[in-house]
Amino acid sequence: MSQPHLTKFEYPIRLNRFLALQGLATRRGADKLILDGQVTLNGRRAALGDKVTSSQDKVQIQKGVTQKDYQYVLYYKPRRIISHSPQHGERSIEMVSGYKGCFPVGRLDKDSEGLILLTDDGRVTERLLHPRFEHEKEYLVSVKEEIKDPRKLNVLTEGIIDEGEKLTAKKVTLISTKTIDIVLTEGKKHEVRRMLLSLGYTVTQLTRIRIMGLHLGKLKPGEARELHGPARKNFLASIGLK
Repeated sequence: MSQPHLTKFEYPIRLNRFLALQGLATRRGADKLILDGQVTLNGRRAALGDKVTSSQDKVQIQKGVTQKDYQYVLYYKPRRIISHSPQHGERSIEMVSGYKGCFPVGRLDKDSEGLILLTDDGRVTERLLHPRFEHEKEYLVSVKEEIKDPRKLNVLTEGIIDEGEKLTAKKVTLISTKTIDIVLTEGKKHEVRRMLLSLGYTVTQLTRIRIMGLHLGKLKPGEARELHGPARKNFLASIGLK
């Protein structure tokens, strides 16, 4: 029996999710390991529904269970394609990307486009999306109205209140009178559009061009690029994974 590499968690956590975040299996795969009797929790055979309640709990798996070879894909989401939960007649990333079994990490609005990460590694979601990690996401934004006074944008880095929620940009750069580069460290719903609308600017095009050290580069709408070699290793290291 061997014990998985420990990662920081918020306890209690379901055992299948615990194993998935260790990179040993998907949640469904973890359920199979548990059902097959290959997992013990504090010395007893684990059962479906068990929870790990603290870092002191001892989770062990049978020797020979190896880490899954995950996929990490940079995908250029076109406009009008849905990130999650498509309604009748809509098309989702999973339907058009060609990467079955991979899911998009985070969301990108239906009317927005650009970089989104696809993966079958459940560990990545929490590492990329949890606010405490403050990972940067960069957007190139076009607006309908002309920005005559660039100083007006400074309020975005100080933070604005919209519908009782504080929205703050890490960095805002004016590219032209109608184009802005915005860097965020949060992922609140329609955040960029709400921030600019509060200043009287209507977004006409929003393209995500970077997630941390991952860049859209020369990808065109609907195209994808898999992470391999040093790029893959560096990405995983940047979020504390192997």
